[in-house]
Amino acid sequence: MTRSQIMARVRSADTKPELVLRKALHANGFRFRLHVRSLPGCPDIVMRKHRCAIFVNGCFWHGHADCKHFRIPKTRPEFWYAKIEANRVRDTRAIEALLGYGWRVLVVWECATRSFQVDNLISIIATWLQGTETSAELSSDGLSTNRPTRSGISSGEQETRR
Repeated sequence: MTRSQIMARVRSADTKPELVLRKALHANGFRFRLHVRSLPGCPDIVMRKHRCAIFVNGCFWHGHADCKHFRIPKTRPEFWYAKIEANRVRDTRAIEALLGYGWRVLVVWECATRSFQVDNLISIIATWLQGTETSAELSSDGLSTNRPTRSGISSGEQETRR
């Protein structure tokens, strides 16, 4: 298999973390739309009732800082650094646009879907939906309402890059 054939098999929608979250949300009575292209960034899950957009991000592909699932590969690190940094910039732009339009935004990282039991994951999301915070991130460390700026790679990740 060539590199382009391998990359073509990487899914951007209906990933395992996304399916886990969608199934649990639906089972708990939440109704939503998928991949609404009319919204910036084409959010994975959109709850119009709550005016909330949810992005389910893979830790590797979106460069989740300080996560055990993210490390710049040793093969062609310049390529991967540029690709992941472009993903980060695009994510930030989409989130800022949604917030500007009055939407609430939740980023659920892949590591959260692995670390929490599904019931706990839904409980955390339901609590956030009932709150007033406009944006938050859910990772294996829990819910963070102070979205950290992820522009650039942290010092630990730069070590891998050298």
